[in-house]
Formats: sequence, C-alpha cells, structure tokens
Amino acid sequence: MAPSEMTALVLEADFEPRPGYTVSEWERRTRKVREANKVWRNPRIRLETRRVPKPQGKQVLLRVKAVGICGSDVHFVETDSDGYMIYPGLVRTPVVIGHELSGVVEEVGERVEYVKPGDMVTTEEMLWCGECTACRIGYVNHCTRLNDPADMEYGELGFTHDGGMAEYVLIPHEKYLWKINSLLNAYGSEDRAFEAGSLVEPTSVSYHAMFNRAGGFKPGSTVVVWGAGPIGAAAIGLAKAAGASMVIAFDVSPVRRELAKAMGADHVFDPRELSEKGTQPWEKILELTDGEGADMHVEAAGAPLSTLPQMLKSLAIGAKITWIGRAPEETPMYLEVLQVRRAQVYGSQGHSGWGTFRNVIRLMAAGKIDMTRIITSRYPLSQALEAFERAKKRIDGKITIKP
Repeated sequence: MAPSEMTALVLEADFEPRPGYTVSEWERRTRKVREANKVWRNPRIRLETRRVPKPQGKQVLLRVKAVGICGSDVHFVETDSDGYMIYPGLVRTPVVIGHELSGVVEEVGERVEYVKPGDMVTTEEMLWCGECTACRIGYVNHCTRLNDPADMEYGELGFTHDGGMAEYVLIPHEKYLWKINSLLNAYGSEDRAFEAGSLVEPTSVSYHAMFNRAGGFKPGSTVVVWGAGPIGAAAIGLAKAAGASMVIAFDVSPVRRELAKAMGADHVFDPRELSEKGTQPWEKILELTDGEGADMHVEAAGAPLSTLPQMLKSLAIGAKITWIGRAPEETPMYLEVLQVRRAQVYGSQGHSGWGTFRNVIRLMAAGKIDMTRIITSRYPLSQALEAFERAKKRIDGKITIKP
C-alpha cells in the first residue's frame, strides 16, 4: 500500500501571453497552453510534498523506479531574453514533470485488467483518446483531444498531466502501459532493467520516425544521424540493429560523440572541426559514400538552419529525411533537390501506436539495442534541482533520476 504523501518535482510559471499573441478563453481557463514559449514566463522548478493519488476505474498507480531528464524538460526551465520558456509545445502548469519513466505497479483501479501490482512497466507519454477521427484512423500521436485546451482528460504525461519525477505517478489509463518484465533476463538486475525501461519512450520516438513515418530502409543502406543526444543515440542503435551498412553521426559535444560510437556509429564528426579544416559535413558524407549520399537522414538536433542545407547536398537517389528535432523557427527549403533526387521529408511526432513500444522492448530484451549505455549521470530525487543544473550544461548523454 502506498503512503499518503510523496515528494515531487513541480514546474511552475507565470501566465503572461506575449504582446500581440492571443490565447483562447479555454487556454486561459484551463492553463493548458498549445504554445508554451508564447505564454509561460519565468519558469521554475521546486521539490514539494504532495498527496499520493488513489487509482480508480482504469487508472494505475506506479512507484517510479527510474526517470530520465529529457531535452524538453530542460527547455521548460530555460528562457529567452524576455524570460519566456523555450519549449514551444503543449504545457500546463503547475505540473509534475518527467515522461521517460519506468516503475512497479503499486495499486490499480477496480476495472484494470492488463496489469497487476508488482508488474514492471513503462508508459507512453502521449495520452491519446482512441475516439477522435485522428485516433480512429490510426494517427494516435496526433489525437485532436490531446491538444484541445477544452479537454483536460487527455494531453501529455509530464506536460499537462503530472508525470514521473516523483515517488509515485498516476497513469490515467492502463492502455498506456507496457510490461518490461522481459528485460530482467537481458540486464541481469531490476535496477538496470528499470533504467532500460525508462529509455523505451525516447527510443520509441526514434523508432516511430524511422520505421513508421519514413518507412525504414533496406539492409545495407547508409544512415546519417544529426545530433547524438538520447534521440540521436537511439537512432544510431536502431539503424545498426536494422542492418545499416554505415552510420555517420554529427554532434558538437565530445561526450555525445563518444556515446554515438558506443551505440555503434561507424564515423562520428564535430561539424565545427570539419569546417575549420575547410570541409563541410555534406562533403564528408559524399566522401564516405563514394559520392552517392545517404539513404536516410535523421534530424535529431533541432537545428534546421544548420542541418537541412547539409542534408539537401548529400541525399542519395530515393533518400529519406525523417525529422524529429524541434525548433521554433522557419527554414527555407529548395524543393527542386527533392524532385531530382526522388527524395522525401517525413515529419514525425510522438511514439505511440504501430506496436512501437512493444517492438522496442523486444529489441532491448533480445540484446539488439542497449540504451543504458547513454546514461552518464544518476541522481536521487532529492537532488533533482542539482541534476537539472547539470543538464543545462549539456555535458551528459542521459541523466537519470532514481526516486
């Protein structure tokens, strides 16, 4: 039985729409805002004591065992020159943050059937409804009720609904949960299995972009990954597991370049060092591919002004660009290149549907991909504020918090 109180890391901010930006009445009333960087000002996080929620119906209470700090979490607390939150997406405050998590089922509602107390699980972050038109035709990552300020039942765990940077988290419905008991044999201990389980969500983001949205690639293809943070590292591991003959990665961080190598990248470069030597990344790609270019580019850097021009100059015929990184900026594109190279750009959001979580867990359990290699720092929940200060320095692969 769970205790009555718990410690949680809570995000707060001031509701101050930017001059000239109009928020809807529902956004004002519910504080569920579609574009956080245009409304939330002076964001801050703090540890506080909260009541442990009681699950009802299809709800499930988890005892959190591991939760990762995502780039989105860092963008919650970083601001622009006017003091506005950098993160451009859906946010409601106050909210307990944290969406990359795993844990043990502690209690279940009276109508829960899939899981039971004691099960090891991870959870999807996108709280889709399954009933709107988008969900009914299979596009659960684009659930219209998820982004509707008038509908508070659905949203995003750790963004609009209390997430996992706490001792306990209430999952609104068992349909978002996936069992990870199978990871025990692969990792040899519950601690490592839970760490791996907390990385299923970011790995699924890359899987969804590469294989669901872009349709994958043929074994033997060349894949280039731009940005070797957790999402990029997952893309590298997945590309190797799927049979890529060569994976090339670019990142400005020396720590992340080493992680890219650990995840299986064949060639890893700092684009700034290349430029200093008079070589552009696209030229290096053509050199390594005998002038043919890359069959798939994965943008996981969120730096379109820098990465897109390089991709357009290094596309193989029939190439695919799958876009994961997010940035609140417009980027020009020369469409003629896509036509003459028979190339395609695939925008990707989310990780749900298509059996993605199941397949990622299977890959981990089979030893085909080991995302725990990217964990470079671990903190107890009591030191979460220190963990975030470290995260702002961008000297880690993944920082994991252990409540």
